Amino acid sequence: MSEKIKECVDLSVLLQTTERLNHVKDIDSLLDNFLFEARKFSNADAGSIFLTEGNNLTFSYVQNDTKAKRDPNSNKELYQKFTIPIDEQSISGYVALTGEPLNIEDVYKLPRNVPYKFNKNIDKKSDYHTQSVLTVPLTTSAGNINGVMQIINSKDENDNIRPFGEEHKLYVNFFASNASIAIERARMTRQTILRMVKMAELRDPKETGSHVNRVGSYSIEIYEKWAKNHSKTEVDIKHFKDNLKIATMLHDVGKVAIPDVILKKPAKLDDDEYKVMKTHAFQGAKLFDQDFSELDHLCFDVAYTHHERYDGTGYPRGLKGEEIPLAGRICAIADVYDALICKRVYKEPWTEDDVLKTIQQESGKHFDPQIVSIFMEIYEVIRAIKDRFPEAE
Repeated sequence: MSEKIKECVDLSVLLQTTERLNHVKDIDSLLDNFLFEARKFSNADAGSIFLTEGNNLTFSYVQNDTKAKRDPNSNKELYQKFTIPIDEQSISGYVALTGEPLNIEDVYKLPRNVPYKFNKNIDKKSDYHTQSVLTVPLTTSAGNINGVMQIINSKDENDNIRPFGEEHKLYVNFFASNASIAIERARMTRQTILRMVKMAELRDPKETGSHVNRVGSYSIEIYEKWAKNHSKTEVDIKHFKDNLKIATMLHDVGKVAIPDVILKKPAKLDDDEYKVMKTHAFQGAKLFDQDFSELDHLCFDVAYTHHERYDGTGYPRGLKGEEIPLAGRICAIADVYDALICKRVYKEPWTEDDVLKTIQQESGKHFDPQIVSIFMEIYEVIRAIKDRFPEAE
């Protein structure tokens, strides 16, 4: 294939990819997708995205193929929270400050006259060797910088680390430019969802932003492991995760239709009250029954089925086994885990041992045994999510 034909093919694939990514709705899915595609086009082993918050960069997404092969729970790093000042001291901070990309052949051999440094402790802590690094700003259409994308360790056809070339810089800059615009849109979508949750929170003190963020994050991590076990493609996984995150965050939105006297009762509900409470699954599903999109369909499934039980004794329809949609089976365990492990107005938090024992005992009863097995396998990630989104004091 001639260089000119190859450039045309690459450009066509690039445009098709960015068009697909522009339809991603959830902010976390968006970062995941853009980072993945930027790495794929530059054959990079790892990468991360930082978003601006005031005068700092906040670590927002990370991918590392080498570490993922070594540790099946490496996704727990997604939920670590740390910040970097926007200044000349670090590579990412420097790029955010100046708005200029940096392409570094070897971060361990930086020239003495540059102001920024590479933090070698990060490599020591993670048992990873960073070498070539390409860092680009995420610049909005208005010229503001809303983050930084950093791509690490480009590899050749023999899996040897190499410097990033000019073509890699063009690819990554292209993704960064598109990501900046999409990030603004996805942040608005996230805020809209959280406003819907806030409406429910005004009615129900149990329905908080932290709770729905945790349930959404638990759910996509469980799904990703399930999907890989079932040989789903990377593109299909990322697409489903995008919709699943939003749908599971809205799992209890139907509670806005439940009377306050029941919703805010700080004690166990009686039988009649419980019958009314159970209608929230149907009420939530009604909000999405027009089914205009895949997201509507998934929101309908999750709202309607997350209280079904694997043995058929759940509500509202008594579905059994795989009659319950996968998204509902996943949300069920995510929601119950969070309710048990966290404090509520009507209960103290259970101990971790008691929660895990209960979940295992409910395998094949309340929960899909396959989903329970995955939950236990990735529990380090689940715990990291819980720590990432604590309840406000």
